[in-house]
Amino acid sequence: MNQRGIINRIAELKTQIASLPSGSVTKKRVNGRIYFYHRFSVDGKRKEKYIPAEEVENLRQRIDYRKSLQSEIKELENQLPETSYFVEEAPFVPSYVSDVSAPYTPSMPVSGFSLSVRIGSELRKLAAAVKGYKKRECFGRLHDYVYGQGYDKVFILYGLRRTGKTTLIRQIFNEMTDEELGRSAFIQVMPRDTMADLNRDLRILERNGFRYVFIDEVTLIEDFIEGAALLSDIFAAGGMKIVLSGTDSLGFVFAEDEQLYDRCILAHTTFIPYREFDKVLGIHGIDEYIRYGGTMSLGGTHYNETSTFSTKKKTDEYVDTAIAENIQHSLKHYQHGGHFRSLRELYEEDELTGAINRVVEDMNHRFTIEVLTRDFKSSDLSVSAGNLRRDRENPTDILDRVNVSEVTENLKKLLDIRDKSEHTVKIEESHAAEIREYLDLLDMTGEVEVRYLPDVSRTGTRTVISQPGIRYAQAGALIRSLLLDETFKALSLPERNYVQQRILSEIKGRMMEDIVLLETKLANPDKEVFVLQFPVGEFDMVVADSESGTCEIFEIKHSDRISPEQYRHLADREKCALAEHRYGRITKKTVLYRGKPAAENGIEFENVESYLLNLARLSGRRSG
Repeated sequence: MNQRGIINRIAELKTQIASLPSGSVTKKRVNGRIYFYHRFSVDGKRKEKYIPAEEVENLRQRIDYRKSLQSEIKELENQLPETSYFVEEAPFVPSYVSDVSAPYTPSMPVSGFSLSVRIGSELRKLAAAVKGYKKRECFGRLHDYVYGQGYDKVFILYGLRRTGKTTLIRQIFNEMTDEELGRSAFIQVMPRDTMADLNRDLRILERNGFRYVFIDEVTLIEDFIEGAALLSDIFAAGGMKIVLSGTDSLGFVFAEDEQLYDRCILAHTTFIPYREFDKVLGIHGIDEYIRYGGTMSLGGTHYNETSTFSTKKKTDEYVDTAIAENIQHSLKHYQHGGHFRSLRELYEEDELTGAINRVVEDMNHRFTIEVLTRDFKSSDLSVSAGNLRRDRENPTDILDRVNVSEVTENLKKLLDIRDKSEHTVKIEESHAAEIREYLDLLDMTGEVEVRYLPDVSRTGTRTVISQPGIRYAQAGALIRSLLLDETFKALSLPERNYVQQRILSEIKGRMMEDIVLLETKLANPDKEVFVLQFPVGEFDMVVADSESGTCEIFEIKHSDRISPEQYRHLADREKCALAEHRYGRITKKTVLYRGKPAAENGIEFENVESYLLNLARLSGRRSG
């Protein structure tokens, strides 16, 4: 870089530094709680300003970035003769600022931004950390939008926290040439920012020939939902490619309905199927997915210890911040708070976040109780009890000796997160129904149909949570309540651990069923995927093709061994005859399990992990 280039670069860096915070972040413990403060100096006097916890990480990154720019200035100054730098008293203003048609290059300073805007070479640094990361399937859609010919639409990366949205943007930067990166900007929105601020900055970028603009956490802007059409109708229509992302994903759904209509492309990131968990994170095994699946958090060889769902506490924090507060924030800012419906009273009493948490846990608790009591003839723990009695290595009749009524009551008592005396507003079914609607919009939940034969008039549904780590962590904590039973307390520690692990194995088995059902349903939008129950027994999954008049039937077993017990329903002629009469010729009978591929008595045994890896790419509402 020649002397003039160095001087220009220093001027650019100083402009950027002026918009970045100085100082440091400190924390204090007050009455047992942690509070964060921004510490900085003004005219030689130290100041402190309270910082909400959700803004701390972004503030630290901006302070660190300021320090890196200051270091770069020092390095550049060392390359200049002592006299040459200080003769430039007037700030350098490039001629291209008044020439909209002139191309932007990374060495050209652009100033006057209201928001945190990164441009040019800063984006290469931002992208460097993810250069070796594998890409999610929805990256292709993002890439096609950025480099496609169409205009008038914005692209929205929509998903809960820690599902890879910002990483996808950084991966796009790694794909760009220097010329393309020179026309790109990354805007980091803070809660205090407004649509007016964003509009002002986009105008500056537009005047200076920027073509690709990525706006992160845009839903933090209070009036985003009402003003979102500005982005598509003015800037995208004018030739900009605008990519939006944010953790408040429900806000994007509202914005699509309220302002953007058909002027946006939504790419969902919340649902992470097993094949992406395996291929992108490189973490293999259905049990690992059951325990930790649901986010793109990666902790290297210690993934299990650092995962979002590695403990009940971490799981509850995620449900609280990524899901409950997401819904509450969106409702607060949609239609000026006019969309709370029956949830308004809960919101006004500051109990809405707690109510959402309770509904999520309630679904998981009911799931757990159903697993433990799903014998169709009696409501006891017979499934687990029978398995424990028949165990080849360590048979035990412990569950036959447990006070079943007491255990069940202990489980049911845990359905409330807070004591009832603490509730100002009682949660009615209307509250729960609306919350479940929002969970579905967030792609947190899905419904799988349950059908019955020979009573075709009877139907039901099974609620599946798309982030299995949440379900397993909460169900596992609930199972530990079994240790409250007096019979369990009398057991030795090895016995208690053994029984607990066997029951958790039942939970894993049911969760594996749900995972297979959900992923098969999403991968086959033109077919019917459901559970088929008979007066005694069931087919764990049926995939019916009404157009061809055929169907496939499945059993799903959390086992790595083959036994006739696993496929007894598939081999039942009466059940198969009823199914064929209703859904067409059975073309395949399969047991999905954790062992190797095999065949026995006309039944195929397929490895469940291979099955999930080979499912067709998702399509329909949740695709991308």
